[in-house]
Amino acid sequence: MRERLTDTAYALGWTAVKRMPESAAERLFTRIADNVWSRRGRSVLRLEANLRRVVPAAPPSAISELSQAGMRSYMRYWRESFRLPTWDSERVRASFDPKDVHRVDEGMASGQGVILALPHLANWDLAGAWIAERGYPFTTVAERLRPEKLFDRFVAYRESLGMEVLAHTGGQGPFDTMVRRLRAGRLVCLVADRDLSRSGVEVRFFGEAARMPAGPALLALQTGALLLPVTLWYGDILHGQVHPPVPVPAHGTRTEKVAAMTQSMADVFAQGIAEHPEDWHMLQRLWLADLDRSADGGRR
Repeated sequence: MRERLTDTAYALGWTAVKRMPESAAERLFTRIADNVWSRRGRSVLRLEANLRRVVPAAPPSAISELSQAGMRSYMRYWRESFRLPTWDSERVRASFDPKDVHRVDEGMASGQGVILALPHLANWDLAGAWIAERGYPFTTVAERLRPEKLFDRFVAYRESLGMEVLAHTGGQGPFDTMVRRLRAGRLVCLVADRDLSRSGVEVRFFGEAARMPAGPALLALQTGALLLPVTLWYGDILHGQVHPPVPVPAHGTRTEKVAAMTQSMADVFAQGIAEHPEDWHMLQRLWLADLDRSADGGRR
C-alpha cells in the first residue's frame, strides 16, 4: 500500500505540478519544505546531523536555519524536476550557468571520453539536461526504486531529458556498458558522493571516514577517460563549476590508484559542499560511524 501511494504521489507531481503557474508552484513547494522541516522528522534530523559535520563550529540555531534552507533547496529540486520536461531548449540553456565547461568540450573533442562526477548538490537533473542540450547525450546510473513502476517513471523522465539510464544492480552490467560508452568517446555522468554497494572506497570526508563509490575512478583507469568533478549551487538560476581532471597516480597498484583518485574526488566535493551546504541534499546516513550505529541498533 505504501509503495502504491508513493508512486501515485510522484505521478501526480509529474502531471499536476507542471501545469501550475510558476509562482503558485514556488509558493506550494516552499510551504511543503517548511512543513516538513517543522515536523522534525527523520530526514530533517539526518540532514542536520550531516550538516554538523560540514559546519562543526555552527551553533544549533545556525544548523536549524541551514536545515530549513536545505529543505527549501531540496523542494526546489523537486519543483524544477516535475516541471523540467515542459521546458524548451532555450529555457534549459538559460537556467544553468556552469564555469569552465571548456574542460568538458576539450575532453569530448579528444575522443577519449569524459566522466562527470557530482555530489547531491542542487539540481543535477537540470545540469544533465543542459549538457545534453549542448550536444552531449550521456549515460548515467540510477538507484533502483520501489515500487518498480516508480523506478520506470524516473527512467522515462530522465530519458526524456537526453540521458541513457542504467539500473544500479550491484553487478557488472552497468559498469561494462559505461566502459563501452567511454571507449566510444562518449560522456558518462555519475552522482558519486554516496556508496550504494557498501563496498566502496573509504575516504576522509570532513575529517571522518566515509565510503564513496569506486566506479568513477575505476572507469577512468580502465578507459583513459577524463574524470572531471562538478559541483553545483543555487542562486537565481543553477550555477556550477567543472573542476580540473582528477590526476591519475603515476605509481601504485590499481587499488591504490583508485583509492587516491576517489579521495581527490571527495576533496573537491567537500570544497563545493562547504561553500554551499544549504544545497547539499544528503538526507541519508553517509559516514561510517553513523552506518555502524545504524547496523548495531537496527534503526536505519
